[in-house]
Amino acid sequence: MVVRGGTPAWIRVLRIAFAILGLVALAWIPLRNLGNPNYSYVNFFSYFTIQSNILGLIVLVVGGLKDPAGRRWQVLRGAATLYLTITLIIYAVLLADIDVQLTERWINDTLHRVIPIVLIADWLLVAAAMKPTVKLILGWLIYPLAYGAYTLVRGPFADWYPYPFIDPREQGYGALTIGLVVMAVVFAILGVIVAALNGLVPKAVARR
Repeated sequence: MVVRGGTPAWIRVLRIAFAILGLVALAWIPLRNLGNPNYSYVNFFSYFTIQSNILGLIVLVVGGLKDPAGRRWQVLRGAATLYLTITLIIYAVLLADIDVQLTERWINDTLHRVIPIVLIADWLLVAAAMKPTVKLILGWLIYPLAYGAYTLVRGPFADWYPYPFIDPREQGYGALTIGLVVMAVVFAILGVIVAALNGLVPKAVARR
């Protein structure tokens, strides 16, 4: 294999392999429900898990085939890593026993655990040459905030919310607001950690 970028060939091959696994997991349930009038594709693609995995798979495919090195690309890599880290943690802490439409175990594990861990490992292995700054972290937080706004605006019309912690029908808007503020702070802290840990492995090796 000819590698034009700076990332080792074995990492690029693994990026493509895991992207294929993630794509199969993402497509499995929607394809299986073709022709099912009771299945909502809009609801399926309204999950943060699904959206963050789509971005993660794009990063894996482009990173595997092209291996860009530009600043904007590295910022996108970091964003995907942050969003899938959020997916991993939120699922483990709040959603492990909640139905999120991923009814088959291997799909659930792939999208909530495997792909997030792959993006985190890739971020730790391949340096992005960036440091946590206010501008970077705020930029990364735009999407989670927009996602929350979209969910709250659509929820009353669809009579459906993807996650209990963003559903005001039982907890009320007061408790919901407090919870979302706390989550935004946690996401910002995670963003700082993600930015600081890029390329941790090669940096550690270089120090030795």
